[in-house]
Amino acid sequence: MEEPLAEVEALGDRRLIIWSTEQGRRLYGAGYYGKPLGVSKPRDGFDAPLLLDPIEGVYLLEKGLIRVVSSGDVKVQLDELVDIARRTLEGFDEKYRVYRDLREKGFVVTPGIKYGCDFAVYQHGPGVDHAPYIVQVKGPSDELSASEIVKAGRLATTVRKIFILAVADGDDVRYLGFKWWKP
Repeated sequence: MEEPLAEVEALGDRRLIIWSTEQGRRLYGAGYYGKPLGVSKPRDGFDAPLLLDPIEGVYLLEKGLIRVVSSGDVKVQLDELVDIARRTLEGFDEKYRVYRDLREKGFVVTPGIKYGCDFAVYQHGPGVDHAPYIVQVKGPSDELSASEIVKAGRLATTVRKIFILAVADGDDVRYLGFKWWKP
């Protein structure tokens, strides 16, 4: 097996951090993974630790791109990291399936918290292009009210994005895009 791109420390909560700036830059450059600590626009490089979202961490560990250790330098296995993510992130399984599906399709996926949704999705990457899509993940039996659709539409229009509803049903992921227009 190839050597991982980075060693990640699992902090006491759900956060994951890469202390080595060299390893963090290498991982970020391999697909815009993570967020440099305290750096708002990392396109010109950065000299800071890299924070990973739990979903990114599970994906990267599954792909063998990182090695995760806990305090005391104890290796964290994939199933352990998944258990932590399930306990700390509501709807982890559905969100992870959507994240993995979008990444496998070649998109760059980042947390969408600043847009009030699950993910912001780029065709090329942050700093290269703007995210044309914001994605909200639902399970197959979850309901979506009319007011939620209106809120999503208003938000998406304000930030000039297409709102996508992603429904994760088993291994199948379906997408429904909403684009608002003025006649």
